Amino acid sequence: MFTRLRHSISRSGGISWPVALTLVALIVAAVATLIFLRLETWPARTAQQGRAELERLGKDLRAAFIDIAHLQPRITINNRVYMEQTKPVSELVVLSRRVEVEHELVHSWVGSSKRVKLHGTFNVKAGFDLRRNLSIDIRPNEIIVELPHAQILGIEEGQLDVLAFENGLWNRISGEDLQNELSILPQLAREKANESGLPAEAEHALRQQIEQRIHTQQPLRLIFTEGKKRE
Repeated sequence: MFTRLRHSISRSGGISWPVALTLVALIVAAVATLIFLRLETWPARTAQQGRAELERLGKDLRAAFIDIAHLQPRITINNRVYMEQTKPVSELVVLSRRVEVEHELVHSWVGSSKRVKLHGTFNVKAGFDLRRNLSIDIRPNEIIVELPHAQILGIEEGQLDVLAFENGLWNRISGEDLQNELSILPQLAREKANESGLPAEAEHALRQQIEQRIHTQQPLRLIFTEGKKRE
């Protein structure tokens, strides 16, 4: 065939119409075959690239939580488990705040009064109980991080001041009175921290830390739940 094409070209001094049409047909057939092969393998290549991207996000999220919380969370990709959660530390403290409270005991008995007034300064810590549910679900259209609501994790006494200590003639301040007053102060500090919104601030702070470390095209959703504690 190619011999005849060369003869045709040499006799005419150029490319004849039949030869040109044959060449065009061959080129079109080759291009069509290439396009068909690319289209046939496109779904598999796209799925492979998508899976690789989601796995990369999974590794990034794993690294972020190891950095923030010192644990590897349970990670699923398209509802399939990609990484299991490691045994976590029990708590993740995100914020702490100095809280001051006062409480006063006044008691009268048969005309005799006693009075105790205490002022306490506490360091209240807010964060997350990591023994509760913590998981990450990576999907093509979004990333869902599910973890328990923040809570008050600890209260440390900083300073205790006695503002008043007055005994009655026969109504004396007892050791039980002092013990009761001392036990009330941490409770008041916890209530004050909750009322000031410290747990909500801890959730916001964690959200910011995750967003600063993870940059994704998909929306990143943090869902706070009332997870049950794991034994």
